[in-house]
Parts: sequence; structure tokens; C-alpha cells
Amino acid sequence: MSMMGELSFFLGIQVKQSKEGIFICQSMYCKEILKKFEMEAFKGAATPMSTNCYLEADEVGQEVNQTMYRGLIGSLLYLTASRPNIIFVVCLCARFQSCPKESHLKDAKRILKYLKGTILMGLWYPSLSPIHLLGHSDSDFAGCKLDRKSTSGTCHLLGSSLISWHSKKQACVALSTIEAEYIAVGSYYA
Repeated sequence: MSMMGELSFFLGIQVKQSKEGIFICQSMYCKEILKKFEMEAFKGAATPMSTNCYLEADEVGQEVNQTMYRGLIGSLLYLTASRPNIIFVVCLCARFQSCPKESHLKDAKRILKYLKGTILMGLWYPSLSPIHLLGHSDSDFAGCKLDRKSTSGTCHLLGSSLISWHSKKQACVALSTIEAEYIAVGSYYA
């Protein structure tokens, strides 16, 4: 094995190293996704999902190509390696992979429009930040309109740098906001 110099690109992830820190992004991969799903010419969106949008099973909507929809969701899931800001909405869209409808595809394409406007975003790891571990957890209460389950999310920071995160629908139905938060904290330490 030989040393080929400083790491700059690995599995679709761009790495920019300097004395101030390390910046990780996937702007080239993001451009490939936009091209693959023919979204290059569309205008960018300010948010990955509309604030008044609730994804739900669309029984009467027109079905879309499952293979294409699953490919889009898979591409977006890989992009969350450097874009934790989209993981919640991508996971919402992923819930409908078995029978995607036109409305689900529209919401997934909204994520692509958001990426178009924020293509240079990534994760910054400064070299001079103090080293202390900090964690946050949160949940919504009965956020899923289908089964009334809540969604939990956690993130861990080392200094000011994000090192891990996740978002997951809770396994049981919480009967109150406090119970949903308690379950979120329990999954935080798991």
C-alpha cells in the first residue's frame, strides 16, 4: 500500500483540508443526482419540504415507477452522509417506497429543488474547537398521520462538530408529548 497524498475525494464525498479544519461535502454527487432525475433546470427551493405538507398514503393518486422512486430515495439517503439537514424528509419519503404515488414523487422532487439551491452545503470540522461531547434529542408527538406514531431524532456534537445523527419513527404510540420525548431520550442512549 502506498501513500497517495492528502485525501480529497472518497466514494462521492469531497474532502477539503486546511489548517483551520476539514470541510466535507457531496456537491459533485448532488449535481449527478440532479442530472440523473432531470432537475438541473428547475429553480431552487428554500426548504426541503413545505411547512404545511403532511405525507400520507395516497390511495387514489396515480402510481409512479417504483424503480425510479426507490433509486431517487436511495440516492438521497446516500447524500445524508454530509447533509443531515435532509434526513428527516428523506426518511418520510422512504416510507412510501412500496407503492409510491405522484404526490410522493412531487415531495421527493421538492428535496431535489432544495439541494439545487444549497448544493455547496456540507459539514465543517474546525481544528481548534474545544473537545467536549454534547447531545440533543427531540421528537414530535403523533407526527405520522397514518399510525399516530412519533418520530425521534438525535444528534451528537464533539465541540462544535456534528459527529452522528439519526431520525427514526418510534416503535410504539406515545400517549402524550412527554412520553414521546421520554422515548426519544431513551433512544438517544441506545
